[in-house]
Amino acid sequence: MDWLQIVVLAAIQGFTEFLPISSSAHLILAPLLLGWTDQGLAFDVALHLGSLAAVMLYFRRDLVNMTISWTRSVTHRQLDDDAKLAWGVLLATIPVGLAGLLLKDAIEDQLRSPLYIAAGLIVFGLVLSWADWRHRGVREVNQMSWKDVLLIGLAQAVALFPGTSRSGITMTAGLLLGLSREATARFSFLLSIPVILMACALKSWDLYKSSLPVDWVFMAGGVLMSGISAFLCIHFFLAFISRIGMQPFVIYRIILGIALIWLFA
Repeated sequence: MDWLQIVVLAAIQGFTEFLPISSSAHLILAPLLLGWTDQGLAFDVALHLGSLAAVMLYFRRDLVNMTISWTRSVTHRQLDDDAKLAWGVLLATIPVGLAGLLLKDAIEDQLRSPLYIAAGLIVFGLVLSWADWRHRGVREVNQMSWKDVLLIGLAQAVALFPGTSRSGITMTAGLLLGLSREATARFSFLLSIPVILMACALKSWDLYKSSLPVDWVFMAGGVLMSGISAFLCIHFFLAFISRIGMQPFVIYRIILGIALIWLFA
């Protein structure tokens, strides 16, 4: 890898991790379309660490309040809004955690082709479009029921299919359940924290078992660039989502999906 490849891939990861356009699809496709060799397991870990640092930094106050309230709910059984949100994030993470452990190898071996990615981009993009137009709600995160949380968690497990987009499918579910755009985006971003943690842990374990050499300078560059681009993405997405809606991302998904079918069919 050279620094151009590092900067491009880190920016792609940072910007697409939290947009409803599928970061995994872009990281699979970028080397194919640009003629680069696969970036490797160590760099994948670095990219995810950067995204994780960005979302935790952006929501640092929320995370502190949620942790304090969650601890209080365990020790004193006091369930306020922050504690409920913390429990909701944990509950919604269980389906994707189980699905990832059971299906990770099969999905990576069989469903990472450009045509499967194109199908995921188009089909789930159209579902997102419909949800945004027909089911735009006004409910906030603290108005979610446990049923809402579980349904969003089950939807998140579908994101293991390449091209789906974890943020896209969770925002789709949130919109269908009557959450506002801002609320569904905020909950989706908070949900990303345990998911990215699990992904980093699994990839780090695979890296440890493989005994591959690690270029720590390139790793640090990947973490920094991915973190900066992810932080900017979160900030501007939350600032403008109520005005721009989901349709621009749907159009992008459909165009990309059609281009992939044209190139690889």
